[in-house]
Amino acid sequence: MIKNNELINNILFSNVNDLVSFKLFLFIIIAFLFSVAIDVVLGELPGKIHPVIMMGNVISFFKKHLIQFRTRLSGFGLVFTTSITTSVLLLIIYLIIKNNLILLFLIFSIILSSTFSIKMLLQTAINVRDDLNTDIDKARQSVSYLVSRNTDELTESFIVSAVIESLTENITDSYVAPVFYYFIFALIVLFWPVSFHVYLLLLVPVLYRLSNTQDAMLGYTTDELIKIGYCPAKIDDILNYIPSRIAGLCVVVSAFLLGLDWKQSFNVMMRDARNCPSPNSGYTMATTAGALNIQLIKKDTYILGDNNKDIDADDITKAVNLSKLSIILFTLFIIILFTLIYVIL
Repeated sequence: MIKNNELINNILFSNVNDLVSFKLFLFIIIAFLFSVAIDVVLGELPGKIHPVIMMGNVISFFKKHLIQFRTRLSGFGLVFTTSITTSVLLLIIYLIIKNNLILLFLIFSIILSSTFSIKMLLQTAINVRDDLNTDIDKARQSVSYLVSRNTDELTESFIVSAVIESLTENITDSYVAPVFYYFIFALIVLFWPVSFHVYLLLLVPVLYRLSNTQDAMLGYTTDELIKIGYCPAKIDDILNYIPSRIAGLCVVVSAFLLGLDWKQSFNVMMRDARNCPSPNSGYTMATTAGALNIQLIKKDTYILGDNNKDIDADDITKAVNLSKLSIILFTLFIIILFTLIYVIL
């Protein structure tokens, strides 16, 4: 049996490095798929052990000490100190589990699953839609957790708009970007092996999630945060630049597959995506507005799409289906592309 295995390995792989590379390739794919399954089936981890909650605590600790300097350098200092702290904590976890393959696989997948959020992203929008169908005041309260604007007097159309904006904007932040950087670095560790490659493979999406959390907590232009939040916000803009545009194209293709107005989806993306203050958020919001032939409006900030039909709660359902298919398409695209590059090179 051992000789047969050796014969198979000799046929499939020209040298030992090829075999090691193939095993790492399988680990990268299987751990990713398992982490997606964890998120889709189980959802978010409990708050007490959720890595993003821990990141928030680390950010809050350094913010308290650095915000007093009232300079943009304080934001750079916060990014640096929180990144180092997170990296060290993750390294400690890795060193504890690295010699047990099963434990390494499980913990790796669980932590990776915390860097994206599919189930909560989709379910939150569905919950607001259900609230809207029963009690508009309850819907206003629910949507207040998703957006920074005042929701106390929002009409049904503005509630629906806010939900769809939040849902589609977060396709990039909550899934596409962390997965994109996971596979980009996976290619690096496959072809240019480095020490602690499994640790570094996990560190990359974790640091992306840290950056996104920094922006969510500090990236505002209030008197308190305008200085310390400048650097985190700019880094988040840079990191999301490519993923947001990939996500926008995935929405266009999904609109085509669902029989929606994909041509309008693409046209509105090209015309309106830059209407938003963020250089990235408009790409998935504008494509959705075009696909559904609706207008998404944030008062005094932006208008996306054309007012071709009245917006209603049914549009949330369509946006959820569009977002779900976009996530599936991106997942298939990134895995197939990663596999092709591995096989060809």
